[in-house]
Amino acid sequence: MIRLCLRGRGDLAEWRDAARALLRAGVGPGNVEWQVRDAGADLFGLADDPLPPADPALPAPTVPSAFLTLADAVICHRDPARFALLYRLLWRVQGERALLSIPSDPDVARAEMLEKAIRRDAHKMKAFVRFKEMGAPRDGRRRFAAWFEPDNFIVGRTAGFFQRRFTDMDWIIATPKGSAAWDGQTLTLSDEPSEKPNLIDDTDDLWRTYFAHIFNPARLKVQAMQSQMPKKYWKNLPEADLIPDLIAGAEDRMRDMIDREATQPRPFHYRIRERE
Repeated sequence: MIRLCLRGRGDLAEWRDAARALLRAGVGPGNVEWQVRDAGADLFGLADDPLPPADPALPAPTVPSAFLTLADAVICHRDPARFALLYRLLWRVQGERALLSIPSDPDVARAEMLEKAIRRDAHKMKAFVRFKEMGAPRDGRRRFAAWFEPDNFIVGRTAGFFQRRFTDMDWIIATPKGSAAWDGQTLTLSDEPSEKPNLIDDTDDLWRTYFAHIFNPARLKVQAMQSQMPKKYWKNLPEADLIPDLIAGAEDRMRDMIDREATQPRPFHYRIRERE
């Protein structure tokens, strides 16, 4: 049995290098024990077993591009079994070339579920990151910081989105699972956990004002809203402070809307219709 400890913080190359060596040596999935390296492992001096040499009698392994795309997402999941799952798929796909096109296969189904969770987590990060300005501009560039709490190690996957969208300002996104920073020239990534900063911004009131004005009590569906904006994100969203009161007062606001008389179109509306 070969035991390998990985940092497991979303770096595909870390797993790929070990998996490639095992595959070239002909080591089956049942003979590998994958572990996530943590402070406890370092404390007790646990070390990886040496990787075996390649077996020259074995053909060179090949990997479908679809597998690499899948692995690049799955490796970002926090599930400690992801390393073993990916190696089983890698081992099997050498002889089962159409494996990834069989959604009923338990390994394929599990991997696709983890990939879907990563896509969902990345979508939530893009939607719910709230930048707050950090003091006066420096060298003509405004500086911002944001705190987000993803479920998985997705910071590296989503940092490019923020770089492209907010390229004209300096920013840092800190999370318990890593950070990303942009200074106008270089995108810097770290997989080290960050501590939550104390961020206060006057624009928080703008978020609250905007959210209160777009809230439509007639279209309120609490379960659907919480599906799109889960409660775990509320504590870091300035507008979320308003949600309980908006929900509680939705019925009264809707009744008031019904009781009010319908407004008449402005006079120019009729003149436009006449021209038509």
